[in-house]
Amino acid sequence: MLTIGPLTERDRDEWERLARAFHAHFAGRPGRPETRVDDDGYEHTWQRLLDGGQIRGISARLDDRMVGIAHYLFHASVWSVGRCYLADLFVDPQVRRRGVATALIEWVARDAEEHGAPRLYWNTEVDADARALYDKVARYRGYIVYSYG
Repeated sequence: MLTIGPLTERDRDEWERLARAFHAHFAGRPGRPETRVDDDGYEHTWQRLLDGGQIRGISARLDDRMVGIAHYLFHASVWSVGRCYLADLFVDPQVRRRGVATALIEWVARDAEEHGAPRLYWNTEVDADARALYDKVARYRGYIVYSYG
């Protein structure tokens, strides 16, 4: 049975296992610098996810084992109501294509709507395998993302 819910104190070790796997998955991919996070960085992010601020974290559990995580944040918009940015989404490769990522995205979308940020968006690589899913659950608007610095 799949369950989705906010991260709690007891999730720390399982969350870090998946967060480290997330960073390892993207390390060295073309056009993407390796993200190096030390132990203090994981601890700092963990505390931010739990402090009740605008940065939030959720997990997906399959038969009580954490198999997916999502991190997101709310922010203001210049021309409309607030927005929600899905910063990180990662599902354990052993359980992909079982609806976990879809369930995580749907949870974030509902939470965003409930908190006055109905516009949910995220970035992905042009050739990402996950685009097959993203094209089903969202609309690609043709934007290109630039990073300065």
